[in-house]
Amino acid sequence: MKPTDEQTAAADAFHAGHHLALQAGAGTGKTTTLALLAHATTRRGRYLAYNRAIAQDAAARFPASVRCKTAHALAYAAVGHRYRPRLNAPRRPAWQTGQALGITKPIRIGDRDVTQRTLSNAALRTVARFCHTADEAITRHHVPRLRGLDGPGHHAELAAHLVPFARKAWADLQDPDAGAVRFEHDHYLKIWALTRPRLDTDFLLLDEAQDTNPVVEHLFLSQRDHAQLVMVGDSAQAIYQWRGAKDVMTGFDGTQLTLSQSFRFGPDLADEANRWLRLADAPIRLTGTPAIPTELGPVTCPDAVLCRTNVGAMAQVMTYMAAGYRVALAGGGGSLQALALAARDLKEGRRTHHPELILFPTWGDLQDYAAYDPAGRDLQPLVNLVDTHGTDAILTAVAHLAPESHAQVTVSTAHKAKGREWPRVLIADDFGRPEDTTSGGRTGTAAPPDPVDDGEARLAYVAVTRTRQRLDLGGLSWIYAHPDGGPAAKEDPDTTTGQTS
Repeated sequence: MKPTDEQTAAADAFHAGHHLALQAGAGTGKTTTLALLAHATTRRGRYLAYNRAIAQDAAARFPASVRCKTAHALAYAAVGHRYRPRLNAPRRPAWQTGQALGITKPIRIGDRDVTQRTLSNAALRTVARFCHTADEAITRHHVPRLRGLDGPGHHAELAAHLVPFARKAWADLQDPDAGAVRFEHDHYLKIWALTRPRLDTDFLLLDEAQDTNPVVEHLFLSQRDHAQLVMVGDSAQAIYQWRGAKDVMTGFDGTQLTLSQSFRFGPDLADEANRWLRLADAPIRLTGTPAIPTELGPVTCPDAVLCRTNVGAMAQVMTYMAAGYRVALAGGGGSLQALALAARDLKEGRRTHHPELILFPTWGDLQDYAAYDPAGRDLQPLVNLVDTHGTDAILTAVAHLAPESHAQVTVSTAHKAKGREWPRVLIADDFGRPEDTTSGGRTGTAAPPDPVDDGEARLAYVAVTRTRQRLDLGGLSWIYAHPDGGPAAKEDPDTTTGQTS
C-alpha cells in the first residue's frame, strides 16, 4: 500500500535522525508505519512493545535488524533470570507474608480498626506501586489509599506505620534464592531499571507510549544520549493513569508528527470521534476512509457491548444471558467473581480480603459508605447489582460465560476493549452522564451542566472508535444535549495535525 503523506513525513523525520513523537489516532496504522521506518534503514533497532502478543506480532512484521521485546523480557534477560528460583513460587496469604515481615498486630486509625491482614496487604501493594515508578526509594506516597480511611491525616498515619515494612519487603526481594515475599515479574523489572541500563541499539521504538508507566519511561528516555528515540501512541487513549501509567508523548522533546487517516472506519464515525477528541483537548483530529461506510444508529444485535465499569459489564452479561444469548466477557470473569465472593462474605458476616472492600466489617457498612460517603459513590453500582440479583446469581453468570470464539455477543469495559475492534458496537447505559455538581444534583435548575471531564472524554473516544460498520452511541447519547457536545469545530489544521521540532 502506498504510504500516506503523513507516513512519508514520519519516514523523512526518522531518516533525518530526529527524535520523534508520533501521535497515531485510532485505526491509523501505527505499527505499519513503524515497520515502514524499520525496513527503510540498515541500522540496528529495538522495539519496546506493550505486551508479549504485540511483540510477537511486530517480530513477524519488522526486519531481523530490529529486536522486538517487552521491557520485562529485556529485564529478565539482564537480571531476572537470576531470580528464577523465586518466580512462580506457591501463593501464600498476604497476612502470612506480613507476619514474616513483622506485621503482627492491628492498629486503629480514626474510627477504623485496621487489621493485621489489611496492613499486610497494603504493605505489599506499596511495594507494587513503587515498582511502577522511577523513584529510587519507597516513601509515603507509594502507600495506597484505603477506602474508609478518608479523613484528614489518616493516610499519613497509615503511611508512617507501613513504609518501614514495605522497605523491609523490598530488601527481602533482593535475595535471588529465597525470601518471604513472593517474587513477581515487576520486581525484576524495577531491579534492572535501578541499575540504569544502557541498551545497545541505534534507535529505540516505544509503542503505546501514552500508557507507559514511569519506570519504563525513565528507561526509554535515558537512552537518548546514544540512540534515536521514536515513540508512537495516542494521547487521547491515555486511560490508565489510575494504574500508574503516564502519557509521555505531549511533553517529549523532539519532532511531533501525527497519523490522522483512519483505515478502520468512515467519515461519519471520524466526526463522532473528533467530537470527543475536541472535548479531551487532544492534539489530533481524525479523517475517515470514504470507502468504509461506517454508520451511526440503533444496533439491535451488537457484536460487542462496551461498558464504563466492571459492574456495568456484569449487569450487561446477566441481561443478555437472560435473553438467551451466548455471552463472552473480555478478559474473563475473574475480577467480577472476586467482587461477588467478597460481597458474599460481607453479607454472611465475614470480613473479606478483597483490597477494595477490606476495611468494611459488614455489608450494611459498605451500603452506608456507598450511599452517603462521597468517596464511595463509585461502589453504589456494585451494591445495587448485588442487592438486585444476589451474589449466587452473579457467580452463576460468571460460570456460564462463553469463550469469545463461540459467543453471540462480547461484553467488555472500554479499558479492556482498547486496541480491539468489532463490526457492530453498542455503548452501554453505564456511560450515562455523571451527576452535575454545579447544580448540586438538583433538576429544574438554570445552572449550566459541568464541563465534560477530560478523562471521561478520552474513555468515550476509545469506546466509539472500536467499530468498523455501525455504532449505537447508547449511553453516550447525552452528549447531543450537552452545550459542549456540538459537532467538532472546523479548526485550523496546523493546530491539530501540524508538526514542530
